Amino acid sequence: MAITTCVFDAYGTLFDVSAAARQASQEPAFPDLKDRWGDLANQWRLKQLQYTWLRAVADAHTDFWEVTQNGLDWALEATGLDGDAALRQRLLDLYWELQAYPEVPAMLAALKAAGLNTAILSNGSPEMLAGAVQSAGIGAVLDDVLSVQSVGIFKPDARVYDLVGARFGCGKDEVLFVSSNGWDAACATGYGFATAWVNRAGEPLDRLPWTPATILSDLTTIPHIAGA
Repeated sequence: MAITTCVFDAYGTLFDVSAAARQASQEPAFPDLKDRWGDLANQWRLKQLQYTWLRAVADAHTDFWEVTQNGLDWALEATGLDGDAALRQRLLDLYWELQAYPEVPAMLAALKAAGLNTAILSNGSPEMLAGAVQSAGIGAVLDDVLSVQSVGIFKPDARVYDLVGARFGCGKDEVLFVSSNGWDAACATGYGFATAWVNRAGEPLDRLPWTPATILSDLTTIPHIAGA
């Protein structure tokens, strides 16, 4: 079956999640962040993801904004930066203004020009995702933004992936799902989607029962992979 629908994870896939810490590190008000922003960004993202998994397993769902704040608080303490309330607030403010990776607008435009459906499928809350889409200026090349908030559990629960077929009326084999999280792409493979893992950091494959169908260093070739 030909691909009719291309669905993207948001954070780390379309939007640069390191940008908040990187930008804050360049501001004179936060000199202590200058040499530690990379570590902070990595710790923040890792804890953010870990808390989604733990909450899903424990049946303790909350919105992604709370998880994002919890992850930041842990990362700030782990890096010795937890005493600066202004830094915390600045990082949270910047998370609502994340920019897309450079290749994203043209890639999405090519998919739309070829007549394919395009959407985000994310753990993010609707409000967070709306802010990121607006900040990145990609709303015109997305057909929808799907949030796990409507099903009350985080990825990789199958009920999240079910949202795609329910929205677009397509079969699993018509969907190309793209994520920067190897585990997300792998689990989507197990679900039945065609998958691509955008492995910007060159990480090893996760040891799971499934593997992503395609591994990329960026999103430039997604239209080709989708048959656009």
